[in-house]
Amino acid sequence: MAKVAIEMVKKSGVDLDKLLELLVRNAAAELTTFYYYTILRCNLIGLEGEGIKEIAETARIEDRNHFEALVPRIYELGGKLPGDMKAFHDISACPPASLPKDPTDTKAMLTVLVNAERCAVKGYTNICDLTAGKDHRTYDLSLAILNEEIEHESWFSEFLGEGPSGHFMRRGDTSPFVSKFLK
Repeated sequence: MAKVAIEMVKKSGVDLDKLLELLVRNAAAELTTFYYYTILRCNLIGLEGEGIKEIAETARIEDRNHFEALVPRIYELGGKLPGDMKAFHDISACPPASLPKDPTDTKAMLTVLVNAERCAVKGYTNICDLTAGKDHRTYDLSLAILNEEIEHESWFSEFLGEGPSGHFMRRGDTSPFVSKFLK
């Protein structure tokens, strides 16, 4: 635990307990989304599904990276992850991105994917609002994750025909915004 970091966060006026709760709940959302996206990706088959599979895989890997980047900050601030995986799943900031009843319904699959991303965008916007100008490290981390979550939402919403976003699928490296927190 980083004692000075904790002291500075408290001194800035951030409610440390609330911040830790949000960070842990969002970490749970990232890890559970990684799991559920694995199932979704495996079921993206056929002509329509194959076109979405690579984008779903990028979002899946980046969600795992978000989890990995959040964990050190949680512990730096004196928090911890629950010792029970089931309890961790159940405190997720976002509902499970479960496979739709008809796993061949690509539009239903995309709706699950875009809704998961929209929940994440709301969660990280909330953390950014809480930490802006007060807890620079958590803000920087949350903003980096937020940037990637917005891109994920844009990718899936375009497939749903909601309009162009101007975002393009990544080539090469994943997590361009979050990668600096993974080194």
